Amino acid sequence: MEERVKFVLDEKEIPTHWYNILADLPEPMPPVLHPATKKPVGPADLAPLFPMELIKQEVSTERWIEIPEEVRDIYKMWRPTILYRAKRLEKALDTPAKVYFKYEGTSPPGSHKPNTAVAQAYYNKKEGIKRITTETGAGQWGSALSFAGACFGIEIKVYMVAVSYHQKPYRRVMMEVWGAKCIPSPSNETKSGRAMLKKDPDCPGSLGLAISEAVEEAVSRDDTHYSLGSVLNHVLLHQTIIGLESKKQMEMAGVYPDIIIGCIGGGSNFAGMYLPFVKDKIDGTKPDLRVINCEPASCPTLTKGPYAYDYGDEAGLTPLLKMYTLGHDFMPPPVHAGGLRYHGMAPIICHLYKLGLVEARAEHQLGTFKAGIDFARSEGIISAPETNHAIRVTIDEALKCKETGESKTILLAHSGHGHVDMAAYEAYLSGKLKDYEYPEAMVKKSLEKLPQV
Repeated sequence: MEERVKFVLDEKEIPTHWYNILADLPEPMPPVLHPATKKPVGPADLAPLFPMELIKQEVSTERWIEIPEEVRDIYKMWRPTILYRAKRLEKALDTPAKVYFKYEGTSPPGSHKPNTAVAQAYYNKKEGIKRITTETGAGQWGSALSFAGACFGIEIKVYMVAVSYHQKPYRRVMMEVWGAKCIPSPSNETKSGRAMLKKDPDCPGSLGLAISEAVEEAVSRDDTHYSLGSVLNHVLLHQTIIGLESKKQMEMAGVYPDIIIGCIGGGSNFAGMYLPFVKDKIDGTKPDLRVINCEPASCPTLTKGPYAYDYGDEAGLTPLLKMYTLGHDFMPPPVHAGGLRYHGMAPIICHLYKLGLVEARAEHQLGTFKAGIDFARSEGIISAPETNHAIRVTIDEALKCKETGESKTILLAHSGHGHVDMAAYEAYLSGKLKDYEYPEAMVKKSLEKLPQV
């Protein structure tokens, strides 16, 4: 068997600062608007939800923001993560392409999510917050924040999208092991949850609805803040540790990527990988760099949604964000890539997409699982269903190189393992999984309720 090639950084080389893309954007981001007044939000509007340090990070235009020592100490449990050359996959595909992947599955919860969960728990702890509510789709974010809560002694309550709650029981168990409380959303514990259950007692839930429940509870208690695992600027900021490490490791390998590929739901993992590289595209040093955002055909936010102001949640409690959206009351089908079932997208990614600096592609479920199995059989790692979307496009791009004879360098953002997603793999292997493309007519219907700005 081909020897595995890996590029390993020393613990001392963990980045000391996160990279903030807001300092280098060619055009400023559209403002975030208050849901009631439709005017730009200020720090006081966000204070019931977030600690002030995170609010500052959300709007900062400083290029580098220091990572607190206490956060870096916890990062050392799994960072720096390894960059691998996927030589076995290259051989299996018989491609001249060079494929590298940055593997985030070695964190205790098994994904990239603790990169921001630890930071958010730290800043809340510093502000004296005792409880945090949050939502989770597939459970990766919920388990990561539960882990971070255990690190800092903060009580965590997670509203988990109901279909994933039942599809992925071991994610719930992970949260409970770390001391968190996890309940299926929609629930009877909030006004927005009860309203949905009255309308549809069998509602499978959505990330938008779970966000509504978590926000509603957070604003009702003085000892509680809310935490979001993706979408917002400060979350993407914390994830840039992935891209900063990757840049050092690609230098070790003596190459620079021609194409960077990753999966997007809210977009934090992949943006965390590519934002430090996109800076090179913006400043003109690497103008030909391609960045491909991969989403499910069942939740085609960038590829089918309009660029418009919308709520981040189903009930309309959150500020209005300018993003590509399928409509805040979009109810996604119960595909297994639960972490990609979000109606909107990180405003930073949307802004870069609008400016033509990044691309987007939608993939069907069956093809992504086929790619995940091909990856496991060549590289040994069983990937999360979300990550399989990026693996599908990575394989497709490598096969294009086989056709053209080009030796392109491809960098894959591998967001986490699929060890608690065996039910999804079992469904695929037994022929029970189906492809689902979200119909244009249903997208149009959902968009009828976009807020007027």
